[in-house]
Amino acid sequence: MQEIQLQQTDRQAGRQQAGGEEETHLTAQLNRASAVSSFTHRVAMAERVLVIGSGGREHALAWKLAQSPQIQQVLVAPGNAGTANCGKISNSEVSVSNHTILAQFCKDHNVGLVVVGPEVPLAAGIVDDLTAAGVPCFGPSAKAAQLEASKSFSKAFMERHGIPTARWGSFTEPQEACSYIRTADFPALVVKASGLAAGKGVIVARDQEEACQAVMDIMKDKAFGSAGETVVVEELLEGEEVSCLCFSDGSSVSPMPPAQDHKRLQDGDMGPNTGGMGAYCPTPQVSQELLQQIRETVLQKTVDGMKEEGAPYMGVLYAGLMLTKQGPKVLEFNCRFGDPECQVLMPLLKSDLYEVLLDTLNGRLASNPPLWHKDSSAVTVVMASAGYPGSYQKGVEITGLSQVQEMGLQVFHAGTALKEGGVVSSGGRVLTVTAVRSSLETALQSANQGVAAVGFPGAAYRRDIGHRAIAHLSQRSGLTYKDSGVDIAAGNKLVDMIKPLAKATSRAGCNADLGGFAGLFDLKAAGFIDPILVSGTDGVGTKLKIAQACGQHGGLGQDLVAMCVNDVLAQGAEPLFFLDYFSCGSLDVDVAAAVVGGIAKACQTAGCALLGGETAEMPGVYGQGEYDLAGFCVGAVERGALLPRLGDIAEGDLLIGVASSGVHSNGFSLVRKVLERADLGYSSPAAFGKSGQTVGEVLLTPTKIYSRLLLPILRSGAVKAYAHITGGGLLENIPRVLPQELAVDLDASRWSIPPVFSWLQKEGGLSEEEMARTFNCGLGAVLVVAPPDAQRVLRQLQAQEEAWIVGSLAHKQPGAEPVVVRNLKHSLCAGPAHSVELGVQQNGGCHGDKATPRKRTRVAVLISGTGTNLQALIEQAKRPSSSAEIVVVISNRPGVQGLKRASLAGIQTRVVDHKLYGSRAEFDGTIDRVLEEFGVEMVCLAGFMRILTGTFVKKWNGKLLNIHPSLLPSFKGVNAQKQALQAGARVSGCTVHFVAEEVDAGAIIVQEAVPVLVNDTEESLCDRIREAEHRAFPAALELVASGTVRLGVDGRIAWKSNAQS
Repeated sequence: MQEIQLQQTDRQAGRQQAGGEEETHLTAQLNRASAVSSFTHRVAMAERVLVIGSGGREHALAWKLAQSPQIQQVLVAPGNAGTANCGKISNSEVSVSNHTILAQFCKDHNVGLVVVGPEVPLAAGIVDDLTAAGVPCFGPSAKAAQLEASKSFSKAFMERHGIPTARWGSFTEPQEACSYIRTADFPALVVKASGLAAGKGVIVARDQEEACQAVMDIMKDKAFGSAGETVVVEELLEGEEVSCLCFSDGSSVSPMPPAQDHKRLQDGDMGPNTGGMGAYCPTPQVSQELLQQIRETVLQKTVDGMKEEGAPYMGVLYAGLMLTKQGPKVLEFNCRFGDPECQVLMPLLKSDLYEVLLDTLNGRLASNPPLWHKDSSAVTVVMASAGYPGSYQKGVEITGLSQVQEMGLQVFHAGTALKEGGVVSSGGRVLTVTAVRSSLETALQSANQGVAAVGFPGAAYRRDIGHRAIAHLSQRSGLTYKDSGVDIAAGNKLVDMIKPLAKATSRAGCNADLGGFAGLFDLKAAGFIDPILVSGTDGVGTKLKIAQACGQHGGLGQDLVAMCVNDVLAQGAEPLFFLDYFSCGSLDVDVAAAVVGGIAKACQTAGCALLGGETAEMPGVYGQGEYDLAGFCVGAVERGALLPRLGDIAEGDLLIGVASSGVHSNGFSLVRKVLERADLGYSSPAAFGKSGQTVGEVLLTPTKIYSRLLLPILRSGAVKAYAHITGGGLLENIPRVLPQELAVDLDASRWSIPPVFSWLQKEGGLSEEEMARTFNCGLGAVLVVAPPDAQRVLRQLQAQEEAWIVGSLAHKQPGAEPVVVRNLKHSLCAGPAHSVELGVQQNGGCHGDKATPRKRTRVAVLISGTGTNLQALIEQAKRPSSSAEIVVVISNRPGVQGLKRASLAGIQTRVVDHKLYGSRAEFDGTIDRVLEEFGVEMVCLAGFMRILTGTFVKKWNGKLLNIHPSLLPSFKGVNAQKQALQAGARVSGCTVHFVAEEVDAGAIIVQEAVPVLVNDTEESLCDRIREAEHRAFPAALELVASGTVRLGVDGRIAWKSNAQS
């Protein structure tokens, strides 16, 4: 059988109750927590479980519990003939009404869990008493059980919490009840005894006179004893009744498949009401959408309401519902499994019932929902004594039960007893015969055949259990779109889930609101003057198959965005907006949301807006669990900045390679073939990954997005061409951006090749040409630059990413290959140990030179507030290739967010409060001593709101960096953004500079321009400049820490000279 997992929700609810009620509730909760805690510690060993009750429900529970490998023995008290010495199951004569004796019995006999079947002991507080005695017990507390024990409480509770139910009134005087019946403006014809009446205390009258007679029978004649001291009169609802049960752990609910009971004695729903003559499950009348509605508007609302009122509901909640034209309405609540519903639910439960009860008691339903058999139906038929529900004879012999078992059916005993080695009747409802089959019709047929095989003279039973469902299934209703496999509601739910994700990608020119027929983008608002639009579209290939096999979908979103954005970059364009296409055979909302969520996050990384998309559900086109992806990106570039600049590219130009993260999103058909040859699964340990990584995890490493890194460099004009190394590898992608007369000379020993490529080459026996034509081999992007610009561009790249000078351009000889890759096989075979040492200086000499480990520069960061620039510096210093180590963060204000950021990163912090010092010199002197204490070699001011003395600045000359929110020397001092707006500047930005005695006057290390938009405010301009600061400051940190940039004796920037590669 297939299994279905009913969707879970985990809602938080609850207002604290006041005074003694809260204290009592808290004590009860602590008692229960203590009992459950001791329960969980015994899980490793076989358990003894006690089931309270004697009916068919209790036999079904014992039968299911006995299937658990964790259960040693199931005791049933008092039980019946079916639970007497049947495998693991046996009866117990312990008193269940005296809770003190029962608790002691459980302790003496090592009973690890008590499961309560009927409602009477629950209402009497059996759970409270056993829990208080340290015995774990499954079921609601007495306070929570009021939902069933008092119909007047239940109706008032539903009214308080907006749970749909029939209109009603509660009465303690019969005359008032009858007056209500006669004057109500609706048919007030349902009369209920408010208390417990063994499921029989409800009369559905045909008219007002009969309803009033029912009131008199209940209240005056005591037809149901003390249960009828209060009566509830309800509106007569029209529709179909169903039973919707769920497990509840006090916060979450886990619905069971819906069932339907048959209360009337005879076929065709004729005859008197009974405790139930049969049931079937699931009910086709309740669709998945309707079940979800019931879950949200009834079951979860009830659990939330009970928690709010100080009586958390833990156990099984049973909602008897009427499916009216206005929607489902609650007829009644029961606080336990139904009987006979339990006899069809237990055979359909795929999970271990014992584990489900454990998860319920321990609040783990949301993370461990029960599993149910799918595509099967269960029917149970009750066999009752002749005369039931009136007087009946006991002691009637029952035969043929073993024959029924041989038919593949299950008999659950109720009113049975053992006599002289045989089974005899001892109650009204005697036993049930349950069949589980592939369809409702065949299940009913099998159950009826089983009933016929039972020898039970005079037995009363129905032959039409499930007749309403069979009629429902046989109706020739009009087809819906959903019948064809397209679920519009699921699609709408997905849109609702992804709308806020798309909204978060809004940027200048676009607000990224989903829902229209088309998306809009304002190029002028984005700051463009004479733009050319650039578009790109791509997918992620058969990397999809690996993600689907591993169940890891989120990373594919970055792959999709990267493949499109990196292509658009090749024209020098800034990615502006993105659209996605997700197609599948059957929409799994959670999977689709994970994919689109990854797309939205990647769009934020790339700086483009997720402007729209399409979700296509196409039954029959894709297999179960399969889907496909496509992306579409539009960017823009000013006409004069378009790439490649073919006329400028010349022989001798150098090629700079930027590191890939691995295979990226190309060549996966070959990857999968190599894995097949190596007989490796995706869950196998990866010989080519980090310790503990699986093959699937390494291969699903997302493709790098290069837009944030490369755009400032492309806009500088130093790059003549950029090639995205995608499908076709090194051999086919670089020539796409070059004049035909030039050839590429690459040296693979000059860059670091990820281990996955070495493994693929070795295991697949792949040639050099096959590797270079299929994979990126460690280079995600290649830039063409003139030799004089190469070192500057390289340094800018290496401040944030691994990059190398990997080759050059030469004149192409007739008949020669357009790309030659030297030393590729040697580098692949040598593995990562042969890879060049990462760092700024690695391209300064011969590729065969051995590099020595770099000493990191000890850095201090001075802050005064939130420390957002500090966070950017921390993340840069964490990179393995970084030349900087942040050893201390100093704040002049205590308790600021920046100190928390440093602590979370494991960096030591100090507070030097300026308010505690009499002079600036004394304050600066203390700062200086802290810097000396930590052996600091370089200081970064990241939002440090104090002016340092000349003495301090002179001491730290050339080692003290600051960042300013303008393009210095323009707009010095405070309010730089305001100054820029007032001056009508079209460009602003940020500057990282060495600190000099004059404010904002030191030598400039790094600048990044930010366009001023027409509708900019101080706040919007400040936000965009802050993003630029988070890139510029780490770049400057790296340049100075590595020694690439220093302050010359003349007060100007001096660059470290490097030999040209």
